[in-house]
Amino acid sequence: MSEVWLVLTNVPTAAVADELARIAVEAQLVACVNQLAPCRSTYLWQGRLMQETEIPLLIKTTAAAYPRLEALLRQQHPYALPEIIAVPLAAGLPAYLGWVAEQIKE
Repeated sequence: MSEVWLVLTNVPTAAVADELARIAVEAQLVACVNQLAPCRSTYLWQGRLMQETEIPLLIKTTAAAYPRLEALLRQQHPYALPEIIAVPLAAGLPAYLGWVAEQIKE
């Protein structure tokens, strides 16, 4: 079974979240994208304090598909420097992890 990873990113709007999710699923780079409720992010950007509403995305993929997913996110993401964080999963329901791996076009 392929190693399953959870990828996190934030986008500015639900419309952007929907489009990124659709593109990634249709390309078979991910099994599922969860769009969470809007959150408030506070950070420094180019010396300025920013406070923005963002939509967090939880993206399930495999280690093998991650490089292609990262390239897609970098190309489609509206931010100049998007947050893209990948976390290998230590454990999970074997049947679910198998389903994730089956959805990915290696």
